[in-house]
Amino acid sequence: MMKMSTVSSSSSPAKTTSLTEEKNKLKEKKDQSNAMVSSYWGSRDRGLLGRMDRVAMELLHVPKTFADKVAYRTVKLLRIPTDLFFKRRYGCRAMMLETVAAVPGMVGGVLLHLRSLRKFEQSGGWIKALLEEAENERMHLMTMVELVQPKWYERLLVLAVQGVFFNAYFVLYVLSPKLAHRVVGYLEEEAIHSYTEYLKDLNEGRIENVSAPAIAIDYWRLPKDATLKDVITVIRADEAHHRDVNHFASDIHFQGKELKESPAPVGYH
Repeated sequence: MMKMSTVSSSSSPAKTTSLTEEKNKLKEKKDQSNAMVSSYWGSRDRGLLGRMDRVAMELLHVPKTFADKVAYRTVKLLRIPTDLFFKRRYGCRAMMLETVAAVPGMVGGVLLHLRSLRKFEQSGGWIKALLEEAENERMHLMTMVELVQPKWYERLLVLAVQGVFFNAYFVLYVLSPKLAHRVVGYLEEEAIHSYTEYLKDLNEGRIENVSAPAIAIDYWRLPKDATLKDVITVIRADEAHHRDVNHFASDIHFQGKELKESPAPVGYH
């Protein structure tokens, strides 16, 4: 009996250790499968990338109210000088676009943050959602800079455009958040159009489909053999998400509600 007891007690720690190791392995696998990706669309699945490419153009917001039409026409007017300056130089165009696109999320997020501090209230996740949007757009810019080396006059143009746009959007958001978000929604629709044309030129061979820069592969967790086409595809899908978030935010305001009353779509970037 004593011998049996000794065997049992000696094997128990080993069994416990084995179970612990197995649990650790399972936990590690689960952590890897649930790992936070830097983008809602980040994926190593080429098939998924193709499906995202088809989805990106499906949802467009038709302007209905007077404010919608003002926002829509404003964005269309802003597109004219961009078309004249960049024409079909979509790499440079995207670089300029992203220096502007990264502003609204930061402005909205900061203003909501300050409001939350003043009123001791929750934001419903909208602070995080908007700041995530700003960071995601910034990473678009960092990626495009790797692909397109901006010239000195383009850098000066960035300084001028960002200075004007930041202040204009700040004032607009303070006066009318619903109009501000609607403007961004339409800006994102224009971004989708630009990236669609970028993809068209890539498919037709007008632009060389070079290897994806390392920063893009790491950020979106793309395959190691990912190309520029893969990068533009995921960026366009990101823009589609930003479009939907901002139109959703504007709709909430148009219903006479505050953003905190409707949970924000967080965790996508």
